[in-house]
Amino acid sequence: MELEIKNISVSLSNKEILKSINLVVKDGEFISLLGASGCGKSTLLKTIAGIIKQREGSILLGGKVLDKVPPYKRKTVIVFQDFRLFPHMTIAENISFPLKMLGVNKSEYRKRAIELLKKVKLEGYEDRHVDEISGGQKQRIALARALAADPVVLLLDEPFSSLDVNLRKDMRELVQDLQKELKITTILVTHDQEEALTMSDRIAFMHNGEIQQYDSPENIFKNPINTIVADYFAEGTYVSGHIKDKRFISDFFSINANKDNGSYKCLIRPSALKISKTRDSQFKVVAKVYQGDNYLIKIHNTDGNLKLESILVDPVDIEVGDKVSIELDKDKLIFIPE
Repeated sequence: MELEIKNISVSLSNKEILKSINLVVKDGEFISLLGASGCGKSTLLKTIAGIIKQREGSILLGGKVLDKVPPYKRKTVIVFQDFRLFPHMTIAENISFPLKMLGVNKSEYRKRAIELLKKVKLEGYEDRHVDEISGGQKQRIALARALAADPVVLLLDEPFSSLDVNLRKDMRELVQDLQKELKITTILVTHDQEEALTMSDRIAFMHNGEIQQYDSPENIFKNPINTIVADYFAEGTYVSGHIKDKRFISDFFSINANKDNGSYKCLIRPSALKISKTRDSQFKVVAKVYQGDNYLIKIHNTDGNLKLESILVDPVDIEVGDKVSIELDKDKLIFIPE
């Protein structure tokens, strides 16, 4: 079912947390709410679930207004990062708890729990207890319990943040596979750019209680609407200038740019800059940072008023102190109106 959030505003302790949020999540779509801590991501998720009451606006699911529908009747289920499993219950009992509350008989809800354990790749764990399994396994159990409730909308509140890198990758793949198989409309809250870019159909980037941009992963990365969005995904150097007749002109360089006339900031990310060693140049290497499969090369111009970075793969014969020439990839430059 399509989920629509219309003009949602939320205040907590007399502080405005969400400001007129509008968002449409299509049936079966996977979206991420991305942004720094405190921007309102989790508050929006809990408002959708009915845990937090909005001050203004409405939430619609399949065209039905949910504003007065209690959380347990909304067909929305949250998976939290702290698991919230019952330590006195077996794994099967934890998973089937929502079904038990709905009055499903024991044999049926145990059967369902075993089916879901297979889906989260924990077959045979049904009679274990919570203190007998790892953190990654607990997260899988929490996911299985959420699916047991047969939700129309699955809400994930930073569920991978407490896991190590390898477990996080495994859980991402598992969630994606299940989401595609079950075709559940899913909203993920995260502050991890890679997580949002790799998992989502669309990303809603939030800042200060507002959605700055709602777009496909590729477009939000390549065409950020402002510097707030741009800086969250990748750092770089801004050069101010103006565009006239499809050409960007600044104090440092000019280059073709397919944009309307006006004042712009040109964002030069490391991936947009190519460098090569030379004897005669105004640019000098000031730092060379090893990053595993590549090097981050930091360069300054003679006056020190233009500081750029470039990524070079190993092997690299460029060292600190070397003079280098630069080449800009115009297709990777980002122009943001001032």
